[in-house]
Amino acid sequence: MVWLGALMLIATTTWIGFEWSSRLANRPKHIRQVKNALQILEAEMMYSQLPLQEAFHAIKKQTPFPIHAFFDRLYKNMHQESKDFKVVWGNSLDELMDISCLGKNEKEILLQFGQTLGQHDFNQQQKHIYLARSHLERELENANDQYEKYGRMAKSLGVLCGLFIVLLLL
Repeated sequence: MVWLGALMLIATTTWIGFEWSSRLANRPKHIRQVKNALQILEAEMMYSQLPLQEAFHAIKKQTPFPIHAFFDRLYKNMHQESKDFKVVWGNSLDELMDISCLGKNEKEILLQFGQTLGQHDFNQQQKHIYLARSHLERELENANDQYEKYGRMAKSLGVLCGLFIVLLLL
């Protein structure tokens, strides 16, 4: 019975380590998806000159999960609710943070971007999109560095912590 408990403890800590490593690996992927979505938004606004709501619908069709869910929620909430856009953006961003591996820096960048969205003419809006994408590029480099440093270590640490705890308890 003791060995079964020890194996379960090692399996649990190993799973935690692999989950941590997975989050580190998914963060750069999600940042790239956000950058691509902003590029699509720029194209829809500048060349198609779609209203924001329709641009969100177009982006939703072209992006994978979890970014798809973010723009889907924006599109639906703009249809259903008569709230201020900043509130709708903030609520949708909170949901995105729950389902993605984005960090607090990415949230802050997107929150600031959402404050300017739809407030300016096309040229100014294009500059804000470019600024947000450049900030996200910096965060992407940081996320890649973190994964390179800590990705493999997280997996190993999960296994080793489990073994250490089992040895302490036996």
